[in-house]
Amino acid sequence: MPAKITVAHVITRLEMGGAQFNTLYTASHLDKNSFQAELIYGPGGIMDEKAAESGVSQHRVQCLTREVCPLKDAAALLALRRLFMRLKPDVVHTHSSKAGILGRLAAKAAGVPAIAHTFHGFGFTPGQSAPARLAFETAERLCAPISDALIFVSQANMDEARSKGIGNPARYRLIRSGIELSRYPAKTDRAAKIASLGLRTVSGRQAALKPESRIVLTIGNLKPQKNPLDMVRIAALVCAAHPDAVFIFAGDGELRAETERLVVGMGLQDNFFLPGWRADGAELLSIADVYALSSLWEGLPRSLVEALKSGVPSVAYACDGVRDLLGSGGGAGYAIPIGPDAPRLAAEKIAALLADGGLLARARKAALETDLQAFDMDFMVKQQESLYRELLEAKKK
Repeated sequence: MPAKITVAHVITRLEMGGAQFNTLYTASHLDKNSFQAELIYGPGGIMDEKAAESGVSQHRVQCLTREVCPLKDAAALLALRRLFMRLKPDVVHTHSSKAGILGRLAAKAAGVPAIAHTFHGFGFTPGQSAPARLAFETAERLCAPISDALIFVSQANMDEARSKGIGNPARYRLIRSGIELSRYPAKTDRAAKIASLGLRTVSGRQAALKPESRIVLTIGNLKPQKNPLDMVRIAALVCAAHPDAVFIFAGDGELRAETERLVVGMGLQDNFFLPGWRADGAELLSIADVYALSSLWEGLPRSLVEALKSGVPSVAYACDGVRDLLGSGGGAGYAIPIGPDAPRLAAEKIAALLADGGLLARARKAALETDLQAFDMDFMVKQQESLYRELLEAKKK
């Protein structure tokens, strides 16, 4: 029987996010007859416990952190190299910016046969200072030549990498960020689900939604990337025309306090709810009238794929992978150009969907008819398995 292929997946931190879900799913669902998965990550992630329950062999590198710190980063580089020397993986597959840079350098230094990196979005982002952005872009250009494959979750990210001269396009691969398509749409009694939500206002008062409430849903981190403050501004404009509209932003993060203050400041305590992370995302989507995203950058938002599979029309800022999903004008939603007018334009589209039952029904139909087979999670895993074999076969020639 041929020896198993050992694949070491490296990610900076197991936060709640698409990159983390996909990495953990891949590591735990590789064909166990052919592959041995090793999961390597830094401390402090909310999904550490989930990883521990996955049954995947794992290794925590304490000095691998999100923040740039030269001493810790040097220590992490050496720790990763020692780990690779001990594990002797056939493939190192890195995810996220910090782990992608340090992991690839360490893998090269350890003589790992094949190195792959997935861009779940870029480390250089619109909100960074020019020097920080330049530093991350330069690091990606330097690490690209030691990467046997550069994997992108969206065509938009692939195009941006090509325009910035990151790596050889011959090594580019498009492997979509997957979801468990079979879970969507969830079959849910809408009235019963609404009655059981247990939502509280930002001041802690118990809130009771009505069965006829129009629900606008967002799922994601409360952090600058997801831009929750703009979602509050959008809500204020929508609720001025539709007082029965209810915005639910399911998630948590560093901008929670600031988001709560803006909700109060705009008088939206009875219209905007922050329930934190929830395990019932599929059911929430099944009762939502509209899905909304105000992200400023994304690799590919898995929640938007989930919304489309659930038949929920979507209104999202036209960043990166959003354009892959909503940019074709198929009628399942609207991609809003990012800029000063974005909150107003997004609010107008949401309000139009809520006001026009015919438009909403047509958008629902278009969402349900969207071809999402390329986003199937198990298909994603099979594509990666094929890529690992391809890279190792190429090394033998």
